[in-house]
Amino acid sequence: MINEINNWVKKNEEKIKETYRHLHTNAEISWKETETTTFLCAKLEKLGIRYETFENQTGVVGYWGERKDGPTVGIRADIDALWQLVDGKWQANHSCGHDGHMTMVLHAITCLKEIGFEPTGVIKIIFQPAEETGNGAKAIIKTGVIEDLNYLIGLHVRPVQEMPFGVASPAIYHGATTHLKGEVKGTQAHASRPNLGINVVDSIGAIIHAINSIKIDPTASASVKITMVRAGGDSFNIIPDLGEFGIDVRAESNAVMEDLLEKVQHAALTAGAANFAMVSLTTQASMVAAESCQMLEGIVEEAIVEALGENGLVPPFVTPGGEDFHFYKKNYPNLEATMVGLGTGLAPGLHHPNMTFNLDALLNGVKILSFSLVKVLEKN
Repeated sequence: MINEINNWVKKNEEKIKETYRHLHTNAEISWKETETTTFLCAKLEKLGIRYETFENQTGVVGYWGERKDGPTVGIRADIDALWQLVDGKWQANHSCGHDGHMTMVLHAITCLKEIGFEPTGVIKIIFQPAEETGNGAKAIIKTGVIEDLNYLIGLHVRPVQEMPFGVASPAIYHGATTHLKGEVKGTQAHASRPNLGINVVDSIGAIIHAINSIKIDPTASASVKITMVRAGGDSFNIIPDLGEFGIDVRAESNAVMEDLLEKVQHAALTAGAANFAMVSLTTQASMVAAESCQMLEGIVEEAIVEALGENGLVPPFVTPGGEDFHFYKKNYPNLEATMVGLGTGLAPGLHHPNMTFNLDALLNGVKILSFSLVKVLEKN
């Protein structure tokens, strides 16, 4: 099986890269991935894999094999792009590598199909929408697709700051992320009589100071900071009565995040209301931290070594970024789930409008995912 997979990838190198170029050129933003979904459905249909789409959302799930023969294994790729200013033009842009993720998952399945592999169980091929919103995984969970999974494998390209081209890790330990939006309401007044108004700028200033004064366990990695402020209009002689602010909260674990959010809530509401302003906080997006699944990570380690050699295996990387993939494990604690970290030479960095990576990494990813699926099913 190892030789068959290696030979197939070598033979189909240009087809793999052509798929990537098509998806990269035809990027679509979260919840608008209609043409992307249509493209993926056509590919699954051509492979003879039955699939399911959803009435109220984009994305597609393919089904290959029979449950009675063994476990149910999921393989997941996110499909949405970011809306970015690229070389002076606003456009949908795959600067997070989701075009690569779709390409590798699609061709791992294509590889196994074409070399005659027959899964002893069910493989669910999950093309998930809207990862960038933090709500795509939650939407897939609501469909019930995840309920009977025993294993789930994802993959994410990594920037050069984390790992070089030619290596991979059996897991990525993302931290928890929460984005909060705050609103402050005061009272307008003439700037010559500030005593008649309630100035929301004063409130936001107090909130910034309070947020920056939050203390947590120094042995835990976490951060909280104000990332957006809006208040007042164009007139300098009016006490402003409406303001907004944004808070980015990050923590290495879900427990640290819970503690931090409680402190942020108290700090913002208490400090902001000191001058009698009305303050409210709402959660705009949240992602939970990764949880280790050592058994599945061990299987993926073996797959990486087979694909890249002993020197191609690196330890799981702890990253401050967030990923909604980890909601699957959070909602189903018994699910064995891991996200492969793939070294790609990606630069300047994820979410940079001109991000690029070594497309030969796509070949490595196809091999790793193919070997991982075979090994998971063989061990069960």
